[in-house]
Amino acid sequence: CVHGVSTRAVDDLVRSMGGSGVSKRQVSRLCAEIDERVQAFLSRPIEGRWPYLRLDATYLKVREGGRIVSLAVIVAVIVAVGVNTGGRREVLGVATGPSEAETFR
Repeated sequence: CVHGVSTRAVDDLVRSMGGSGVSKRQVSRLCAEIDERVQAFLSRPIEGRWPYLRLDATYLKVREGGRIVSLAVIVAVIVAVGVNTGGRREVLGVATGPSEAETFR
């Protein structure tokens, strides 16, 4: 996530790193590719054992219909991180909802 993935912020970042910048089309294409990877991650089967599980939330701007929007309603992103039997941390899942105090999927 680069400053909410706005075209201007991505372009500024690329230029600051010595690149020639990016177009709106390039940012849209990259976001579509990221969306595909995220969907594949979220729909994968979760297999294994995790003796320790931690859930935490953060609040972020979201892309709605391919555009970055500021919502009047607060949106929580809950991340589930497990520690497997080998001691390695793994992100098991991510979900969004109205707040971390609410029940949601």
